[in-house]
Amino acid sequence: MTQITVRADEPLAAAVRRRAADEGKSMNEAMLMLMRVYVDPDLAGTDAERIRERLKRAGLLASPVPVQAVAPDPAKLARARAAAGAGTALSTLVNADRD
Repeated sequence: MTQITVRADEPLAAAVRRRAADEGKSMNEAMLMLMRVYVDPDLAGTDAERIRERLKRAGLLASPVPVQAVAPDPAKLARARAAAGAGTALSTLVNADRD
């Protein structure tokens, strides 16, 4: 196995180190992944994945918040349906306003 030494400015090295740690990888694993992507473009992912990654880096990627749907109470729903048919019809109100 070949050993490679890479010189990088501290901000770049720190950013790679943080990113690797966030993904549970070592710096070596991160660098190997980058090297593989460099020589094999098929490993870079889809266009959508690349765009999502750019948005994530820019802080513009929103993650959807899952919403737990709750079925309405059947009794309350029946009362609301019955009440919806009661009252003054809209056409009556419109005609009254025209007079």
